[in-house]
Amino acid sequence: METIHFSLYAATFTASYGKMLMDINLSNGVELLKIVVTGGAGFIGSHLAACLSEQGHEVVALDCFHPYYSPERKERQFRALTGGRVPLVRLDLLDGEKTKSSLAQLCPDVVYHLAALPGVPHSLEQPLTYIDYDIKATVNVLAAAGEAGVSHVLFASSSSVYGDRGNVPLKEEMADGRVVSPYAAAKYGAESFCHAYAHLYGYQMTMFRYFTVYGPWGRPDMAIGTFIRRLMNGEEIVVYGSGTARDYTYIDDIVAGMVAALHRGGSQSEVFNLGAGAPVAMEQLLVELRKHFPDMKITRAPERKGDVKATWADIAKAEQAFGYRPKVPFAEGLARTVAWAREHER
Repeated sequence: METIHFSLYAATFTASYGKMLMDINLSNGVELLKIVVTGGAGFIGSHLAACLSEQGHEVVALDCFHPYYSPERKERQFRALTGGRVPLVRLDLLDGEKTKSSLAQLCPDVVYHLAALPGVPHSLEQPLTYIDYDIKATVNVLAAAGEAGVSHVLFASSSSVYGDRGNVPLKEEMADGRVVSPYAAAKYGAESFCHAYAHLYGYQMTMFRYFTVYGPWGRPDMAIGTFIRRLMNGEEIVVYGSGTARDYTYIDDIVAGMVAALHRGGSQSEVFNLGAGAPVAMEQLLVELRKHFPDMKITRAPERKGDVKATWADIAKAEQAFGYRPKVPFAEGLARTVAWAREHER
């Protein structure tokens, strides 16, 4: 699969295609939009781009293919999920001028900014890199969106901004900057820039705090993906710390929330939790995994620096604002993920 450059995309986009989208819009009574998804070849980005495209929106995905994990895997998942319907453009968002000129050419109505460098352990080793990819790149996108006249920017943040609060429901107003990893600090800082640039340019700003997203094509460095891959290979899995819990959220529920928020009311900057609203203890996860892998072997290790004990999303605000209600129970989501992995990850 080849990625393309903006100049080529702009040259090949025709007025007839735009008219086709308008015809779909009129026939279905749905407002169709020009939407850019940064980080569009990533796990969540690929699923989101596919969903938006299926709804008839004109979607362009941007990605720099950072080698945090395999660029080949990213291209494979993007192709599998979007079926060739969405242009994929290679762009380094750290280049502010190219970012600005690219958004000016595309002139989108909406930007979903998902591009970021993920991973708590990696951020302990290279904290300055996270300032680049999670803050500087975000500032470039926010400024470029403002200059391009974008009406709505939606930003992917993280539950890590809450710090280590213990096993309690986390409300949006509880984030106070007392984070426990450079990754979390970068995300919290990026949220502040989102508020600032929304004020400067006047666009609607929506920020999502994701809670441990999993599912088909999940990031290979995250616990569920790592566990399943090792278990399929007959290897033992490593569990860090004890008494931990995570609000595991299936990818379809995350994407549904992000799409629903596209038409939320109000014009001000708002932050919303997107989670399952039900933490899953590590021991519960292991019980579910053993149903699929009866011969599972476990090694226990000390907790890692930067990890929090538990996450638990209070999702009342998102439910009230745009009807967010996660639908996939954890056991079902895990079963779907295992089935997908057995078909695609060997």
